[in-house]
Amino acid sequence: MNLRDRIQTDVTAAMRSGDALRRDVLRMVQNSAYAIEKREHRSLTDEELLGVLAREVKTRRESVDAFRKGSREDLAAKEESEIAILQEFLPQQLNDAEMQTLIDEAVAATGAASARDMGKVMGWLSPRTKGRADGRVVSQVVGSALANLAAAGTEVGS
Repeated sequence: MNLRDRIQTDVTAAMRSGDALRRDVLRMVQNSAYAIEKREHRSLTDEELLGVLAREVKTRRESVDAFRKGSREDLAAKEESEIAILQEFLPQQLNDAEMQTLIDEAVAATGAASARDMGKVMGWLSPRTKGRADGRVVSQVVGSALANLAAAGTEVGS
């Protein structure tokens, strides 16, 4: 069963069980995908649909941060519930050890030596972490890894 069919099946099940939040979140994903399909005059692949899901999760994470800054814990909790629903359709998220292993591979593969090489490393990592890790978190970890690498390089050269 492809991803689109899984989402549609879950929408139907949510409607039957009276789970309005799940129904509404999944319909929002369907509508986002439909808008892209309409604009591009073609159906989305499962990979592209995963991208839509990842964007929806990213949008909600940003909303959670904004709601928390505005002391609206009730709205933040609702957004987190929506994130949990969306993540059921995304691939397994990378844990810290897996992310560090990928970053080490990226640094080795690109020959990165300092923060100036951030673009090369992120370019190598992006397709491998898409939908499996928050890009902002990956970027922060890569930045600190490159800073540590540069600091270790200057200490050795001293």
